[in-house]
Amino acid sequence: MNEKEPNDLTLDEVEKIEKLTLRWIFQAILDFGMEAHEVFLKSPDNVKDIAEDITRELLDRLPGHNVPQRIYGTVDYKKARYVILPDQTVRQALFVDSKAEKENRSATIQMSQTSMWVRQRRSNVEVNEKGFLPEISEYGEKYYLATTSLVHFKYEDVENIHHLKELTIAGIPNGLLQDRYNPSCDDNIWLAGRNAPTRGEDFRVRLSFSKLKAKASWRVQKIYYNETSGECAAKWES
Repeated sequence: MNEKEPNDLTLDEVEKIEKLTLRWIFQAILDFGMEAHEVFLKSPDNVKDIAEDITRELLDRLPGHNVPQRIYGTVDYKKARYVILPDQTVRQALFVDSKAEKENRSATIQMSQTSMWVRQRRSNVEVNEKGFLPEISEYGEKYYLATTSLVHFKYEDVENIHHLKELTIAGIPNGLLQDRYNPSCDDNIWLAGRNAPTRGEDFRVRLSFSKLKAKASWRVQKIYYNETSGECAAKWES
């Protein structure tokens, strides 16, 4: 097996691995089909727990080459994997978190869920906060490229029944790609997080789907659920 160490990857190779990973997740959700919609309709759990359960179940069905190595992170799904490329393999630490909200403009993330610096302005003050996730993690004396994605469920409530309407998948760039996606406070992919520093709350940030899509359209994919036809539909955005 021709393995390439994550430290030796070019930035373009990191982008290709993240794009391939988002493709996997996209296909896994399509294969899951309307089952996600049915779970939202019938589950008595709260929407956050429903989203977490669906994310774990559909990604457990994801084919691939897993590494027998436990990894750690504050996300709903985490797995050590081999990314199989035409000429080489790369060890990957895959982190996927899920959100369930009634809007799909953005998603709140914790700093433990990104390896990027968050550079933005808040109340006209420059913010520069480092994500806690390493760009490249070490487990068992081997190195793994961190790849982080979000699965965002948009739903509506009708008579206390949850109706899943859309699912947004977003590929958060690895911190190695900082200069491509968030080089400065005025050039970023973020919105202000829902945390109150005056109350001592931990710093949080919201990933803006529109800003990220403007940087690279493939990093934000949408899947739509049609209750009338009983089908889910999507078209990969290149």
